[in-house]
Amino acid sequence: MNTLDAIDDIDEPLIEVRNLRKYFGSGKRPVRAVDDVSFAIRKGETLGLVGESGSGKSTIGRTVLRLVERTDGEVRYRGEDIAGFSAERMRKLRSKLQIIFQDPYASLNPKMRISAILGEALSTHGLHKGAAARDKRIAELLETVGLRPEHASRFPHEFSGGQRQRIGVARALAVEPEFIVADEPLSALDVSIQAQVINLLADLRERLSLTMLFISHDLDVVEYLCDRVVVLYLGKVMEVAPTAALFERPLHPYTQALLAASPKPDPLLPTAHVALTGDIPSPIAPPSGCVFRTRCPHAIALCAQTVPPLEERAPGHFSACIREDLISAPMNLTSTST
Repeated sequence: MNTLDAIDDIDEPLIEVRNLRKYFGSGKRPVRAVDDVSFAIRKGETLGLVGESGSGKSTIGRTVLRLVERTDGEVRYRGEDIAGFSAERMRKLRSKLQIIFQDPYASLNPKMRISAILGEALSTHGLHKGAAARDKRIAELLETVGLRPEHASRFPHEFSGGQRQRIGVARALAVEPEFIVADEPLSALDVSIQAQVINLLADLRERLSLTMLFISHDLDVVEYLCDRVVVLYLGKVMEVAPTAALFERPLHPYTQALLAASPKPDPLLPTAHVALTGDIPSPIAPPSGCVFRTRCPHAIALCAQTVPPLEERAPGHFSACIREDLISAPMNLTSTST
């Protein structure tokens, strides 16, 4: 079974991505940022999107929301492909589809008070009637993300990075969305305050039944927050699996390498080492066949000739690798010693 068949099997997915492509530039050598990606997200589910820098994670998030127009493929919201939506219909849909940006320092207007930043979203979508109702809703939003109502009168520069990201979360929640793209919301924060935002997102997900696409390179956070995980490399999907299955028995060599390289809380714990050689290829001229083959320790000649299909290897667990011997005996990262 391939991923498109699996999408059809998911009960009433809120978001469906089918054969998504996003190329930048024109001519014969465009930048293939996203190249034939498919997945679905159930209502109430948090799907993790992981991979190295340059793998296409953020581009996917922005393309799903039509902040960037796709080159090809479909993005379906409740069964409808939003590519054909008019500007007016898309404007109305914005209240259902929101984003938490990566950089809380750049995503808040420094000249606007917090009341204006949050009130702008409410006014744009007509979600309050009168100043009193608006102020009440702003106070509720601030309390929801762990801030005080009196913070509404301050400017962004008066807050710490973690507090600014909380305001970014409040802005996304202001319009009561069904779906949120969290685009590496922790990467610009100090490690000391990342845990606060992680716990906030986990709490809001449970309380508000949020559906999220969580984009990150931090595998520990993905393991904690996400229900399923999509692993990307050079714009292509390498593996898709329920979170527990992916972390316990990764099937694809690239996933194994990512997990083996992830820092361990106890350096004495047994780990698996998967050596990666060379640099990430350019998306202008990706390798033939399997795009990961130039860095894969298990690559064979056939890998240069065949684009591996993403196939189901266990219930809900998909991998794009032609090496059947690796898939039948996947690496167990919890028991392989150095």
